[in-house]
Amino acid sequence: MSSRAAKRQAVEAHILDLGRAQLATVGAAALSLRAIARELGMVSSAIYRYVESRDELLTRLVVEAYGELGDTVDHAVSSSPHDDPRERIRVLAHAFRDWSIANTAQFSLLYGSPVPGYHAPAERTVEPGTRVMRRLIETLAQAVVSGQLIATGDVDPGLAADLAYIRADLGVELDDAALVLAVSLWTWLIGAVGQEIFGGFGADTFSAPALLFDAQLRQRLGATSAEK
Repeated sequence: MSSRAAKRQAVEAHILDLGRAQLATVGAAALSLRAIARELGMVSSAIYRYVESRDELLTRLVVEAYGELGDTVDHAVSSSPHDDPRERIRVLAHAFRDWSIANTAQFSLLYGSPVPGYHAPAERTVEPGTRVMRRLIETLAQAVVSGQLIATGDVDPGLAADLAYIRADLGVELDDAALVLAVSLWTWLIGAVGQEIFGGFGADTFSAPALLFDAQLRQRLGATSAEK
C-alpha cells in the first residue's frame, strides 16, 4: 500500500471513529460532517474528499454496525457447546442483547427511529442487515426439523405469497406457521432489547433485566415445544 493510500485509509478510519462518537452524543439525525472536519482540523470542504455526504457516512456506519453485530452473534453461536438448536437460539439472542447493550448508539442507528431524509441503499445494507435474522431462522428451522419446536395455528392465505418468497430466499424448509413463528421471534428480539435500551419499563421496574429477557425467551421457545 502506498503512503498516500495508507494516509487516506487512516483519515477514513478516523472519520468513522468521530461518526460513532457523534452517534453516542448527538444521535444519527444530528450527524455533522462539518463538526467532524473541525475535529480533524481541516476545512469543511476537505472532508468530502474522504466521504461524499452525510448519507454516505451513515451508510458506512450502518454497514459497520451490522458487521460487528453479525460477527459477535456468529462467534457466540459457533463457540457454543450446545447441540440443541433451542439452546443455540438462546445463545444467539443473548449475544444480540449483549452487543446491543454495549453499543446502544449503534443499536439505535440500526433499529431505532429512522433518520429523517436518509434512505439506506438496499444494495449495501440488506445483506449485512439480514445476517443475524437469517442465522436465527436457520437455527429455528433445525429445531423444527428435529421436532424440538412445533409451530401451530392457521395462517391467513393472504400471507402465502410473501412467506413463499421468504422461504425461497432463505432456502429453508419451513411451513407457513413456522415462518410466522420465526418472524415473530425476530421482531420480539428487536422489540425486547429496544424496550430495555430505551427505558420502556422505567428505571426501577426490573432489577435484573437479563433474567427477564431470558424468562421471556424461554417462554417463547417452550410455548411451541414438542415437549408441551
